[in-house]
Parts: sequence; C-alpha cells; structure tokens
Amino acid sequence: MALIPKNPTTLAERNAERRAAQENVFLREVDDALRGDDTLRLFRRYGMPVGAAIVLALAGLAGWMAWTNHVADVAGKKGEAFAIALDQVEAGRWDPAKSSLDQIATTGGPGYAAAARLVEGGVALDQKKPADASRIFAAVAADPKVPQPYRDLATVRDVAIRFDQMPPQQVIDRLKPLAVPGNAWFGSAGELVGIAEMKAGRKAEAGALFAQMAKDTGVPETLRRRARQLATELGVDPGEEPSVAAAQALAQ
Repeated sequence: MALIPKNPTTLAERNAERRAAQENVFLREVDDALRGDDTLRLFRRYGMPVGAAIVLALAGLAGWMAWTNHVADVAGKKGEAFAIALDQVEAGRWDPAKSSLDQIATTGGPGYAAAARLVEGGVALDQKKPADASRIFAAVAADPKVPQPYRDLATVRDVAIRFDQMPPQQVIDRLKPLAVPGNAWFGSAGELVGIAEMKAGRKAEAGALFAQMAKDTGVPETLRRRARQLATELGVDPGEEPSVAAAQALAQ
C-alpha cells in the first residue's frame, strides 16, 4: 500500500509554512551579514596592530640574520688575520708579524687579543728576551677581561720564565690552583710545583704530586714519563703506566 505524502490540509497552514521558510532564509542572511560585519570590525580594530607586529617580527628576524652573517664574516676575517700572523712568525718575519699581532690585539676582542699577546710573548722568548716575554705573559695573566684559559696559560709561562728567580713558595702559591687533575695545565703547572716542593725540602709532597701526574692520562706522555721517574726517585710508587694498565684490563 503506497504512503500518501503528508501535506498541509488548509490554506492557512500552507501560508504559515511559507512564511517560516522565508523567515529562516532572512535570518540566515542577517546572521551571515553580522558575521561578516564582526570580522570587518575585528580586522579594523586589530588588523593594524597585528600587521605591525608581524612586520616588526619579520624585520627583527631579518636584522638577526644580518647580524649573524656579519659576526661570522668578522670572525672569519679575524681568524684569517691571525693565521697570517702565525705564518709570519713561523717564517721568522718578526717585524710584519709583530705589526699583525698588534693590530689583532687592538681590534680582535679579548680572546684574539690574548692569543696575539701570547704569541708575542713566545716570539720574545725565542728572541732571547725573557724579561719582555715575562712582562707580556704577566699582563695577560692579570687582565680580568681575558678568558680564564688564556690567563692560566700566561701564568704558567710567566712562572716558568722566572722560576729560578722566584722563591719556591711563591711558585707554589701561584700555580697550586692549576696543579690539580682535570685542569688543562695540570701537567705543566704540576711539574713546576713539584720541583718547587723539592726545592722547599718537601719531598713527600713532591713525590705524591708526581705520582698523581704519572697516573693521569690527560697529562702529555712526555710529562708523565718524567713525573714517573721523579716520583720513583723520591720513593713514591707511581703505579702502573696508564697504557699498560689499560692493556692488561683488556686482556683479562
């Protein structure tokens, strides 16, 4: 049996349905217009600030990229200038080398300036001018703007130059903070401190320090060998050579 579609039975009902449909269409159009108007008002209210913020952000990003490229370019030029100065030193061209190093020390920033001064000190030492070399190293060591590793190296080199003229305790006081395992200059500073301890008559302390150096794989091998020999002469057992101990451990 076929179903009969349900239709309004009266003219009034049909008119009411038509008006409801028209009202729904009208309401949708009004709602769409209001939404568009709200969007327009929001854009008018916040569009400029948001747009300005985006422009500023992009400008900041561009500025940062430009500054990064500039810093990299400057660093590259400084590194190249320093390499040229080192080549001049190795070739024995002292006058142009000194001119190059002075320029780097003046314009290169704390790190490059310290490196340039350290090279100048080394050149003075090679030229048999220990007083000039000591003065340069002492100035680097005393400069608070210089990175600490450079200051430590300058301290070791200054003390090494003046070792024979310094009282043993002064050597110990200056280098003891560096003569510890883990420090980059443990080997160089430790050897000077150990010898100063021997000169001061403290053989036990010197032997213990030399034995500690002999066991430290961070110390250059030549220094380890000397430290092992000195520890043995002072009656302190330095233990097995680190490389031998490592080989034995692998063989077990």
